Amino acid sequence: MDTVVKKLADIEETAEAIVEHAQAQKSEIEKKIQNQRDRFDAAIEDETRKQLEQIRKDADAKMERILKEQQEKNRSTIDNLKKEFEENHSAYAREILAHIVEV
Repeated sequence: MDTVVKKLADIEETAEAIVEHAQAQKSEIEKKIQNQRDRFDAAIEDETRKQLEQIRKDADAKMERILKEQQEKNRSTIDNLKKEFEENHSAYAREILAHIVEV
């Protein structure tokens, strides 16, 4: 009977050792998984930051290009209006005077 009890005690000790070892392995695996998750999150965050930075740069460059085009267009329109005024200001003055005299 003692041998059966001793065998059961040995089996229980072995089982406890297995459980302790499994718990230690579980803890290590959890640490590794968390470490991998943290590295993945950091990589995703870095990639997202880079993409947002590129999008901002592209948007800024596009806005600058549009502004320059609009400034050139406005400058051209103003130059054309000035030229037309220089060429026709006497005629405009006569026309304005004619309207005033008619009234």
